[in-house]
Amino acid sequence: MPKTAASTAPATLADQLARDIQSGVFGTGAWLKQIDLQERYGAKRLDVRRALDHLTQKRVIEHVPNRGYHVHAIDEQRQNHVRDIRALLEVGAAADLMPQVTDAKVAQLRALAERFEQLVLTGTLLQQYEVNLQFHEMLYDLCANRELVSLIHDMRSRAVAAPATQWMTRARIEKSVREHFDIVAALQARDVKRLQKIIREHVMQTMP
Repeated sequence: MPKTAASTAPATLADQLARDIQSGVFGTGAWLKQIDLQERYGAKRLDVRRALDHLTQKRVIEHVPNRGYHVHAIDEQRQNHVRDIRALLEVGAAADLMPQVTDAKVAQLRALAERFEQLVLTGTLLQQYEVNLQFHEMLYDLCANRELVSLIHDMRSRAVAAPATQWMTRARIEKSVREHFDIVAALQARDVKRLQKIIREHVMQTMP
């Protein structure tokens, strides 16, 4: 059913498309033809292109030059390897960042955790993604070892984005909310071991 013009601005269209990918309307590896998306969403060609480019930047989909856009054909083994390396780096970062923790930084991270919680209830999928990203960037920016920070960001960039893979169930995204607050609590208590445990669970996507 074509959508109204008001619902197909590029940002809104990108979120609609991300939700359809998440829900399985467009399966793993599916090619996203612009003409089909124009018809499905009642959108202008330029708005579809902007939405596709936006989702490409967020790693929800992939652009192949001279061929088009497609949903990530996930190499499960590669993603598992990336996840394992992320866990090693990010758990290791907990001890490095703890000496730089201040009450002001804890308050800033708590505000982002609260914002993420609110967006889970009222926001769009991509708004949730952006605030989640801000939370983790602020957390690891506390590290004194800047090479470690660089490696963490590099490995996070190799993983497929959360809207496409990590938040496939309501239970998982709600667990992410709780883990953010648990991270803040561990930072406030200056509890490195507790922080390492939470980060590992968060990266490994352990289900409840």
